[in-house]
Amino acid sequence: MGSWGGNVPNRNLLNPKSVALIGATDREGSMGLQLTKNLLLGKDMRNVYAVNPNRENVLGLKCFPSITEVPEHVDLAVIATPAKTVPEIVDECGQSGVDGAVIISAGFREVGEEGERLEDEINQFQAKYGLRILGPNCLGFVRPHAGLNATFLRNNPKLGEIAFISQSGALGTAILDWAVSTHVGFSMFASLGSMLNIDFGDLIDYLGGDPYTKSIVLYMEGVGSARKFISATRGFARTKPIIVLKPGKYVESAKAARSHTGALAGNYEVYDAAFKRCGAVHVDEIENLFNCASVLDSRYLPAGPRLAIISNGGGPGVMATDSVIDNGGKLVELSDELKMALGEFLPPYWSNGDPIDLLGDADVERYDKTIRACIRDPEVDGIIVIYTPQGTAQPSDLAKNVIKIAEKKLMPILTVWMGEKEVEEARKLFYTNNIPTFSTPEQAIKTYMYMYKYKRNFELLYETPEELPVSLSPPTSHLKLMIQKVIEEGRTVLTPDEVDKFLDAYGIPIAESYLVKNEDEAAMAASRVGFPVVLKVVSPDIVHKSDIGGVILSVNSADTLRTQYQNLIESVRKAVPQAKIYGVYVQKTKKFNHELILGARKDRDFGTVILFGHGGTGVEYFRDFSIALPPLNQTLAKRMMEETKIYRALS
Repeated sequence: MGSWGGNVPNRNLLNPKSVALIGATDREGSMGLQLTKNLLLGKDMRNVYAVNPNRENVLGLKCFPSITEVPEHVDLAVIATPAKTVPEIVDECGQSGVDGAVIISAGFREVGEEGERLEDEINQFQAKYGLRILGPNCLGFVRPHAGLNATFLRNNPKLGEIAFISQSGALGTAILDWAVSTHVGFSMFASLGSMLNIDFGDLIDYLGGDPYTKSIVLYMEGVGSARKFISATRGFARTKPIIVLKPGKYVESAKAARSHTGALAGNYEVYDAAFKRCGAVHVDEIENLFNCASVLDSRYLPAGPRLAIISNGGGPGVMATDSVIDNGGKLVELSDELKMALGEFLPPYWSNGDPIDLLGDADVERYDKTIRACIRDPEVDGIIVIYTPQGTAQPSDLAKNVIKIAEKKLMPILTVWMGEKEVEEARKLFYTNNIPTFSTPEQAIKTYMYMYKYKRNFELLYETPEELPVSLSPPTSHLKLMIQKVIEEGRTVLTPDEVDKFLDAYGIPIAESYLVKNEDEAAMAASRVGFPVVLKVVSPDIVHKSDIGGVILSVNSADTLRTQYQNLIESVRKAVPQAKIYGVYVQKTKKFNHELILGARKDRDFGTVILFGHGGTGVEYFRDFSIALPPLNQTLAKRMMEETKIYRALS
């Protein structure tokens, strides 16, 4: 498919008819031994060859001294030899016509210059022969439906409909182990390692057409090719949910940001914006990866964020309420009709609001009638049913009743059966019938809100800005000359007067302003624009002017202006003695109720990004902002603004 390119069919690499393990061994405790054992699990479905010049045979397999001497065409070569031997082996694979390789070996770019040199050699052979390579420094991959385990994992994942792709081998192993212990099944598990040749976009492209895969789960540290990832994800997110866990939320940048926009729009936030734009769901906990994978279905998503919480205990209801608010959901404002309907069968002292407390003595019938009444109410978008082991309702009997209602899929119903042994059988019933079930209200509500976010992101896929028939951009040759001059001076930040030239060229209204060199020029400029005015220092060495007394507000008269001009210059020279001062900007004061920030920058992975949010001196403190990837139409721009608190204030 698309991003795989070349003449190599996907099935040869990921569904091979013949596999050669280079580095096969029977040495106890070795990686080569475990790889051999795992590959032999599928010996009835494909030919398995062992390659090792130092062995006659391994586990009953004849050993060949080199891949070039294997008597059959090899679809997949698995390489597990010392790093320094790998480039030559890749060359031999290319000479032998091998379609694809998995390089398990470590010791490449992660260890320094020598490792990078080895990777460069592998790259040259890869390009020469058109060989597709997974890794290096990876675990390999497993395809349970194809009976193929090309890893050194001791666990063999169960059959399932979730594909799991992990960049980190260590974390991938831990997550896989956790998932297997919780009975999650897989259509594929793949470890990408250094992503020398195959990255997330490639595997999503393949899995989009895989009939065994219903959802795709990613653990991503870096995206690889952002263009491939966005293209592949947009192409398949409509039919196969793509859920991403991306670490690095609070990691400090290696280099301090030089502007408000740069400081706010960190790499993590840009990834989040990219996931929204291409229809992926971004989660923040391992458990959420698989909870979401099991419930996301493009045909069965919440209409909105309004949740009815049904519980037989007050405490869990309070926990659920907190979680709804924390995660951006809404409790249902119960209509008079719904209250009247519930009042016909609930005790007179029921909660009379959402959460709907059925009280500790609730039986199956009370739950049944309440759920059905909520489904009929147009104000309810989804239902969380909470059960604690008390009263007359038996956990399994109630579970069977809820399953019967939920199977009709009239709206999303998520269940929370709290406890352990007493509710274990009920939970199994939910698992068997594909009804989402959780052990705490917080888990259920988080998952519901991820379902809602997926729907919102899903809608954005249909918003594609149209190309303009002609360019409406203004002449920009003078701006290019200005940028060239700034670069020649070794600067990376524009001064206020240079910024205004940009805004003016693109027809964006600005306050009347003048750059002045002394007090007399400042007085003349102020008389032109009219008092009150603002004074701002203009220096290529100063970005945050307010922090050092480089901005003076509300100057109301000529006498005050002269005094404040001197104060500003003295304050700046004292704070930053080495700063070059080009002059002072005299600007007409404009009064507004709110300050906003609008900016753009180049991200190292995704290119240009746009930022909108709450501006002013408290911008880093409030951190109320949203990021989007251009181009934007009006719908996308409005959605971006709606994600901020300042938007509600503006509304």
